[in-house]
Amino acid sequence: MRHIRQATTLPTHKRLFCAALVIAGAVLGGCNQDRPAVDAKPGQALASVNGEEITVLQLNEEMQRAGVSAAQQQAASKQLLQALIDRELLESEAAKEKVDRDPKVMQAIERARSLIIAQAYMQKRVGDVAPPAEADIEAYFNKHPEFFTKRRQFAMSQLVLPASAVTPELRAAADRASSLQEVAVYLDAHQIQYGRARATRSTADLKPELANKLLSMPKGQLFLAQEGPRAMLISIDEVREAPVSLAAASPQIAQYLANVKNKEMAQAEIQRLRATAKIEYLNKSLAPDVGAPGTLQTAAPAALAAGGATAAAGGPLRSPDPGGIGLAPADVAGAGAGAGQHAGSDAGSDAGSASGSNAGSAADKEALERGVAGLK
Repeated sequence: MRHIRQATTLPTHKRLFCAALVIAGAVLGGCNQDRPAVDAKPGQALASVNGEEITVLQLNEEMQRAGVSAAQQQAASKQLLQALIDRELLESEAAKEKVDRDPKVMQAIERARSLIIAQAYMQKRVGDVAPPAEADIEAYFNKHPEFFTKRRQFAMSQLVLPASAVTPELRAAADRASSLQEVAVYLDAHQIQYGRARATRSTADLKPELANKLLSMPKGQLFLAQEGPRAMLISIDEVREAPVSLAAASPQIAQYLANVKNKEMAQAEIQRLRATAKIEYLNKSLAPDVGAPGTLQTAAPAALAAGGATAAAGGPLRSPDPGGIGLAPADVAGAGAGAGQHAGSDAGSDAGSASGSNAGSAADKEALERGVAGLK
């Protein structure tokens, strides 16, 4: 305390000099420490590109979106800063060429803006859903043994080829064959390009109708599945028990139930807004049918069919692929280039996806009848 009182009695010019020394020491001390850029003040500029500053706030936003861990921040900050610089250069050149005034670009920007604002509003209204009770998790677990305690896993071999190559002659040859190898010999003889792949699916990954159909097939039986521009001749190599315990499944069931609750709350908010709004369809042909569902669909419990199976492996909850085949493009990533592969994304999404609507069920049934045919 005595030292502080003495310091306050210094002449004004000496006090200013001491303050300057303190500030200089703080700056030098900061230079000697290997501190990541994210510790700087939010508005502090990290770089300048043709006079346009890139700030810590921008870098922090990029790190948050990239999910960078604390241990990787120093290395990631350098890489992300370079990415921000590149983006600034591209945006600057685009502005010079008036790309930002292109009608399609302006429309895309407005759409992104609208989506961001709508999402922010919904997050504010709905917020974070309280975690489900353990009793609810256990009840769901017990209600769906096919996803958990009675789960079965299929190990399958595949020949992947263009759907256009599936002719009546090929079907007849496959019908006569006793193995995929015999079909491969036929394909080689007729110079039909194909690829080989293996896939593992469970009764929780597949639509119930398809899972039951596969369970009824004997080991080694061939069947055909078609998905867009590709077709797959599949043989079931093995069916084995693969139960999932309540402890392993609980985190994903909890996430699924939270997603369902979140969607229900979002649907309720949409319905509330629609009820209080004046909506007039100027083009009557685009008006929804009476009793048609709203823009958001509440997830059906069966949506977890894709996720319970992956609990033991620690994977995310996933919904069946839209064709109802249960064999996503990722399964044939190792197939040959001429095997009719396509760049479509994996059909997986969170377990709260709206796969339980009536329209979806009808589409699944149609896909099952169209895409899966026993050949033996």
